[in-house]
Amino acid sequence: MSVLLFTIIVLLGAFVAGLVGSLTGLGGGVIIIPLLTLVLGVDIHYAIGASIISVIATSSGSAAAYVKEGITNIRIGMFLEIATTISAIIGAVITVFINPSYIAIIFGVILLFSAIMMVRKKVDHSDNDTSGKLAVFLKLNGSYPTDKGMQNYAVHNVAGGFFMMFVAGIISGLLGIGSGALKVIAMDNIMRIPFKVSTTTSNFMMGVTAAASAIVYLHRGQIDPGIAMPVALGVLTGATVGSKILVKTKTDKLKIIFAVVVAFLALQMIYNGLTGKL
Repeated sequence: MSVLLFTIIVLLGAFVAGLVGSLTGLGGGVIIIPLLTLVLGVDIHYAIGASIISVIATSSGSAAAYVKEGITNIRIGMFLEIATTISAIIGAVITVFINPSYIAIIFGVILLFSAIMMVRKKVDHSDNDTSGKLAVFLKLNGSYPTDKGMQNYAVHNVAGGFFMMFVAGIISGLLGIGSGALKVIAMDNIMRIPFKVSTTTSNFMMGVTAAASAIVYLHRGQIDPGIAMPVALGVLTGATVGSKILVKTKTDKLKIIFAVVVAFLALQMIYNGLTGKL
């Protein structure tokens, strides 16, 4: 395959990943890594390196809008980034010592989990009547704009959320994805932060987490500009287009279709990992 054809395929695949990902709330890495490894035969470590760059690009682009609207809780994001940044570096270092087949299997399992989370009915777990003592001490409680004005919310179980973020960071550094599903679980289910605040704060954090692990991959020479550049451009362009048509599109059926595709890719990754093809 020529370099030009390879670049065009990666660019188009990344555009689709960014477009559909922005409509369904899932990062582009879930499509990019299977595309590079299963279809184009790229070493999984280089595929992860390219995916990390795409996570930084998309997070930087979309997070700014939510911060400007006042939905993102920057204080919570920066506090939890202590856990995800440290663990993302640990996860990136661990990849050196793990057989690529095992990484493919873990990636497939995480993909299946992400597909289930995508179609699962969202339930608001927020509880504004009480607040955790640690949350009060760290001044993590906040408010966000709604149709009825500013809505105050309280934060709970800070220690539990911090531990879950540590797990999310390891997965992010190990697999080159944003771990958005795990971060939302930490903030929505464990810390009982309103879902809208959880998702936007998770988006804000993903780029910072990915940047930490990117340093390790860059040091090992596993971020190839020839792969990372078309991936970043394609995902960023697709995500930008997707965000503009999001308000006019009903995404329920699209999420189900995308979840089926992701589940199929997950099974492919697990199969190739178990048979030693990756």
